[in-house]
Amino acid sequence: MRTARRFSFLRLHRTLPAALVLACLSGAAVATAPPDSPVQHAITLVDAGQFASAETDIAKALAQPGLPPDARDALLFQRERMRRILLDFTLDADAAKAGVRKQIPDLTEAEFARWDRQGLIEHQVIDGRTLYFKRAPNNLFLLSKEAAARRMQPSPSGDSPMQSINDHHRATRRDALAMHRSEVTPNHVRVTETVTVRADAVPAGETIRAWLPFPRELPGQQQDVTLVDSQPTGARLAPADTLQRTAYLEKKAEAGKPTTFAVSYELTIYAQYHEIDAAKVVPATITPELAPFVAERAPHIVFTDDLRAFSRKAVGDEKNPYRIAQKLFAAVDEIPWAGAREYSTISNLSDYTLHAGHGDCGEQTMLLIALLRLNGIPARWQSGWIFSDGEYNNIHDWGQLYLAPYGWVPMDVTFGQLHPAPGDDPALRWFYLGGLDAYRIAFNSDFSQPFVPLKQFFRSETVDSQRGELEWRGGNVYFDQWDYDFTWQLLPTPQRAGK
Repeated sequence: MRTARRFSFLRLHRTLPAALVLACLSGAAVATAPPDSPVQHAITLVDAGQFASAETDIAKALAQPGLPPDARDALLFQRERMRRILLDFTLDADAAKAGVRKQIPDLTEAEFARWDRQGLIEHQVIDGRTLYFKRAPNNLFLLSKEAAARRMQPSPSGDSPMQSINDHHRATRRDALAMHRSEVTPNHVRVTETVTVRADAVPAGETIRAWLPFPRELPGQQQDVTLVDSQPTGARLAPADTLQRTAYLEKKAEAGKPTTFAVSYELTIYAQYHEIDAAKVVPATITPELAPFVAERAPHIVFTDDLRAFSRKAVGDEKNPYRIAQKLFAAVDEIPWAGAREYSTISNLSDYTLHAGHGDCGEQTMLLIALLRLNGIPARWQSGWIFSDGEYNNIHDWGQLYLAPYGWVPMDVTFGQLHPAPGDDPALRWFYLGGLDAYRIAFNSDFSQPFVPLKQFFRSETVDSQRGELEWRGGNVYFDQWDYDFTWQLLPTPQRAGK
């Protein structure tokens, strides 16, 4: 199944102009540029916060005759990346302190300076000016126990109900063992996503093109995917083997009015549980089908010296692939969660997470995938949306790893190691290394993959596809110009033979 999907992308890649491929991947290919190329030089300057110099060099390179189209698009993306970074880093020091003082009214200058030096208040120096990430004041309380203890009000959890052991985990494990199958306890759900483009974000009369994420058909994980309705009608679904699947819609903008797109669908989701016996796990035979999942994949999966050092410290002398996976899972689980800047602004997600000392679900997952691959354990991406039978919902990233003889099994390092209650089987601690709940929908089975139909302009999200993408003939419609929302309803699960 994976081979067919991989081939379909490579076949598509060969038939597209290079510039269009680069545009749909939104700069992902530029990591293969020579170190002394104008593109790589621009990336280095942007990463260093030297925006004025980067802009000068980009303008000079764009003016050169005979510039290849892919290089031109890559340079233009670096210009766009600078604009996006400035949308994320909006606070000066006074504004950052004011944000912290909302919860610590008597914050001292010394406290702020100490936490800042420790890297707990994310900032960048851009052209000599220190600018703080707009979510840094809130992230501080997730990263520092000292700051959290000083907080005026307790920090709200914000966690999914699935991040603590509950009856769903217990039932999933119990039923999987009793039924001798890995997919059990299904949920059937109807979901509607609505995207609302703000009034006059696009000129009246212009057609807005929209790609809303849509569930993949994944046997044993989610199936019976059915489009129920769309607004406007006539949604065009990407083929079932599209690695980042979407529903495509078009609508004309009207003066003074928001433009709304929506898609409703139903599907059945199965919880998964594999009872993994480390003694039975052997190193995987790396077939051509598995080879891509132990390889580097620039820009976000690169086996840097720092990644190797982190791996050596976590793994030690362990040789068993499952035990290695447990050690790496536990090591990444120690990296605290914090709200993330837009992925499109980050040159290398795994390296960023390693050095930032924090990460959100996608950043943690990318780091774990890179570490597993470095150790010869095949690993790949999944992502989509999670919900509960209450009010909780959020976009989310997780992954899969390949363990012989079990095959592909799930992993969710953000949910991490659970804490069994008295009377629980201790094996539930590792539920999310080999298991998965039935309260998530996978839109994507890979990252940075092209849409069907292709997007013509740079994507707002260059790695993931969970909120949607929009454009018109004048260019991309970025996240600051629209909003999204999910609603859902759990329905009776259809009875299926053998389920």
